[in-house]
Amino acid sequence: MVNSSSAIRLSTRVLMWTVLGTLLLAVLYPLLWMVLNGFKSNSEVFDSPFALPSRLLWSNYAAAWKQGVSGYLFVSIALTLTATAATELVSAWAAYGLTRVRVPLGKVWTAVILAGLMLAPTVALVPLVQMFQRLGLYNTFLGLFVLYTVFRIPFTTFLMRAYMLDLPRETDEAAAVDGASRALTFWRIVLPMCTPILVTTTVLNVLINWNEYLFADVFTSGSGIETLPVGLQQLMSRMGTQYPVVFAGMTIAAVPMVVLFFAAQRYLVRGLSEGMGK
Repeated sequence: MVNSSSAIRLSTRVLMWTVLGTLLLAVLYPLLWMVLNGFKSNSEVFDSPFALPSRLLWSNYAAAWKQGVSGYLFVSIALTLTATAATELVSAWAAYGLTRVRVPLGKVWTAVILAGLMLAPTVALVPLVQMFQRLGLYNTFLGLFVLYTVFRIPFTTFLMRAYMLDLPRETDEAAAVDGASRALTFWRIVLPMCTPILVTTTVLNVLINWNEYLFADVFTSGSGIETLPVGLQQLMSRMGTQYPVVFAGMTIAAVPMVVLFFAAQRYLVRGLSEGMGK
């Protein structure tokens, strides 16, 4: 029986590592293939797409950078950082108000905010275009900032509210006894306690804003504020069959998010499990 149990455990472990190794290969191989093809010549991409490059052609990355990737990268970074910061601030205040402050019709306001989760961006696309054109926000950085912020607030508030519901209220009461205002309690006590969910929602919002394509494509039209997803599509149109340059541009766009995800994955898993499990 002992040998049989050991054999079962060994077989289970081998099967588990085989499945994990297969999944890892399925995820990493396309990324590695994209990076390596960015170093090849155009003939190598067609003749031996799955082979290693004969030499590293850094000129492809330089060409992609000069073809507009630098500008797209700057716009994406600026838009992602500002929209994510605004989303986090507004959502944290909303979650604090919904969980720690007694407001009239609190449950109704909670339902209204969370109802935004059911609004698909494609449904509101046509009226939004008309409204932004009348307000002068169409084809502007501010317009994209508003869109990226507003459509991320409901889900971010949902996660933060779920997390704050489990925080001890005794800390708020102790702060009130010491004379701290609501704002001071929020900034100095509640917000630091929410670090895991703040990091989680920040990473999620950065990933979504960085890769967002629909709004960036519809609400910009050659105005110089194209984000990386839209800019890479334009790069493909301009470069034609110069695929190594396109692969190089795609690699430049992917590297920041890969680094961010691996740097914050510990907080991401913890925040999601604690926030959505309540």
